[in-house]
Amino acid sequence: MAAPPLSSDPLRLDGKRALVTGASRGIGRATAEAFAAAGAAAVAVNYARSTGEAESAGDALRESGTEVEVIRADVSDPAQVESMFEQLRARWDGIDILVNNAAITHDGLAMLLGAQAWDETLAVNLRGPFLCARHALRPMIKRRWGRIINVVSPAALFGKAGAANYAAAKGGLLSFSKSLAREVGRYGITVNAVCPGLIDTRLIAGIPAEDRALHEREIALGRFGTPAEVAQAIRFLASPAASYVSGATLVVDGGMTMA
Repeated sequence: MAAPPLSSDPLRLDGKRALVTGASRGIGRATAEAFAAAGAAAVAVNYARSTGEAESAGDALRESGTEVEVIRADVSDPAQVESMFEQLRARWDGIDILVNNAAITHDGLAMLLGAQAWDETLAVNLRGPFLCARHALRPMIKRRWGRIINVVSPAALFGKAGAANYAAAKGGLLSFSKSLAREVGRYGITVNAVCPGLIDTRLIAGIPAEDRALHEREIALGRFGTPAEVAQAIRFLASPAASYVSGATLVVDGGMTMA
């Protein structure tokens, strides 16, 4: 397969259509905004519960001139995922870029963790990306071009005490990314993972000041990251500039893990 030609600005996403799951806030919303700023023709904002935030994100994207679809769907539910992709096929003939960002946590020590907390965490964080990727792939294969980016976590690499379910899901997602990259590379589709460290989102907003200071001392850059910084890494992997990057994990953690 010949290498695709690069444009004068290979970070542009002109003409591309993207779906970002869990895009009502945080890293997901920042990623949708980064795609719009890079010239994406259309961006779908997926969410599960926060209707007001999702509509706000959609309105902000429309102001940039990007075509926007705001879609409520629980990515762990096969029927809802199928309906979402039917909607995207009808409107845009599928998507070119999939960002699997939606995630939940149900923390607890493994000995005390209930089966429901385990199952729900893996359903959203692992089954959801599988369901979305399965539906996204057919149009990508047809066009011989596609990008799938899965958002993982340092827990996938090192484990996390008190969150074995989350670590297992993210570790599984990392392995899924590599396996899928091997399956679809011949069609011009890349599959990669982005691994954010401690990012200033609602997820860690309540962290005590002393704990935050301790973590900041462990980070080479001495601070937490921003959703926009992670979004730029995702934008790179989604762009033509990353045409020879697949099966990789891009760690965006300010030097916290040195993974």
